[in-house]
Amino acid sequence: MGFTKPDLPDIDYAEWKTRPRGERLRTVAEHWVEHGFGTPLAVYLLYIVKCALYVLGAAAVISLTPGLGALTDISSWWTEPIVYQKLVVWTLLFEILGLGCGFGPLTMRFLPPLGGLLYFLRPGTLRLPPWPGKVPFTRGDERGLIDVALYAVVLGSGIQALLASGRGVPPVDGGHVGLLDPKVVVALVIALCVLGLRDKTVFLAARPEHYLLMLLMFFVPFADMVIGFKLVMLALWWGAATSKLNHHFGHVVAVMMSNSPVMRLGWLERKMYRNPPQDLRPSRIPALLAHGGTVVEYLVPAYLVFLGHGGPLTWAAIIFMAVFHLHIISTVPMGVPLEWNIFFIFSLFYLFGHYGYIHVQQLRSPLVLAMILFSTLVVVVGHIRPQWVSFLTSMRYYAGNWATSAWCFRGDAELKLEQHVTMSAALPVTQLTKLYGPETADILIQTGLGWRSMHTHGRALNGLIARAVDNPEDYAVRDGEIVAGPLLGWNFGEGHLHNEQLLTALQRRCQFEEGELRVVVLESQPIHRRRQAYRIIDARTGVIEEGYVLVEDMLARQPWPEPDDLFPVHPLHHDDTQDLPSARAR
Repeated sequence: MGFTKPDLPDIDYAEWKTRPRGERLRTVAEHWVEHGFGTPLAVYLLYIVKCALYVLGAAAVISLTPGLGALTDISSWWTEPIVYQKLVVWTLLFEILGLGCGFGPLTMRFLPPLGGLLYFLRPGTLRLPPWPGKVPFTRGDERGLIDVALYAVVLGSGIQALLASGRGVPPVDGGHVGLLDPKVVVALVIALCVLGLRDKTVFLAARPEHYLLMLLMFFVPFADMVIGFKLVMLALWWGAATSKLNHHFGHVVAVMMSNSPVMRLGWLERKMYRNPPQDLRPSRIPALLAHGGTVVEYLVPAYLVFLGHGGPLTWAAIIFMAVFHLHIISTVPMGVPLEWNIFFIFSLFYLFGHYGYIHVQQLRSPLVLAMILFSTLVVVVGHIRPQWVSFLTSMRYYAGNWATSAWCFRGDAELKLEQHVTMSAALPVTQLTKLYGPETADILIQTGLGWRSMHTHGRALNGLIARAVDNPEDYAVRDGEIVAGPLLGWNFGEGHLHNEQLLTALQRRCQFEEGELRVVVLESQPIHRRRQAYRIIDARTGVIEEGYVLVEDMLARQPWPEPDDLFPVHPLHHDDTQDLPSARAR
């Protein structure tokens, strides 16, 4: 691995390119075991610098609060109630600007390394309304001046909140600045919600299941607000833990550990798999780590919220969870939710350390309880009917059970995207070609597909591709995630952003011929069923095939498809329509 050069498989590219697609995938999957994505050191340095800017930027901006104190006096004011409020606003803005999740090379963004504001402030780019046939004034798929204006209101009102003075009587001993006047975030909340009805991409980029929910807590008295913050954190931990009650998460752990820059020992990465390079199914080690992590996310947060009232045991739990999130950061997971985990670590010391004496049993506000119950309902629905709810808003994180897709372009069909769609960045393959040349670009794109193939759903996608096209060798296969990223301005594992709705918007602009673009859409597994629904769509003619695959079949297979080995599928019966992938494009 070099400072700017990626660590690639040692292959003869011309010979490797002549191999069948399954063999090419096997090469990059085997390489992933010990090298992960092969990320250059410069990329890790970029993310370290960005995390530092997030922390230092937050401290510098918050220190501008009148009466709070200078940046050099942070030890005297970091526990002020207004500090956490402003950190919530700062982090929401950081995410919606495109600087947080979905930033940089590990999400196939190179030049420029972000989408976010470059798209959301640009008329003519794509937008995807969540319910265009039901919510008035949301039809269409092109960003207009009203969308740009709403996004500007979100940014402007967020900046206003960051610079606002504290109001009211100091709520606790030692505090002297007061709290934010809730009125200062009213415009931010309303604009974000209205914007979300017109474009689900921007709404999800703001991480509303976390930061919007916390913004709403600003409207209750201080003690109830702190309890509300704690309950939001609990919902996030428990939602993530519940989503890991599946057979997918062991694959995620193995893949994450292989990609960790602190685990470059070779033998240790190989221990994550049963018998590499022949058998790349997860070994018992990642399975145990997966189950252990699930138990941790249930029990330790429960203790902190309901029983932790200070003292050595509480602080031991706080430090334990902080190390838990530091470990996640150290693996540099694809999608790079690094600042999000830093926010968790700060919250542990702030909410459960300094304000640990405010107990959840003291909750008096029915508004807090109503918001928590509503978010819980969203989580439950998202687990039972994943096609209805984003895996983000239903707090189903890191579990390997995501809606996904594979896009198959024949000939030069992929170039139509750059020719006919308004974007602020080139397609990933174009960016990589400019940086490293066409051969390295192709290998890196295939490495991304290898990463996908290491997950259970990637095995299903590989098998379904053979059903979607007559000859996969005639097509350039792209992961739906990296297709959606440069088209929409943001991507973070949300498969509902690259399903039929996006395909319909592209067909309207690009006019693909029959067979020129085929897409395989795979929905998440409902928590109560051991199967996942799929649909194969032609951009011009529509749905070709739909059915479901069994999780047990995915668990039994290797990351690469074998020649002439079609993935076993099952037809949908009349009573199976509830498992269909997210709604067809309107």
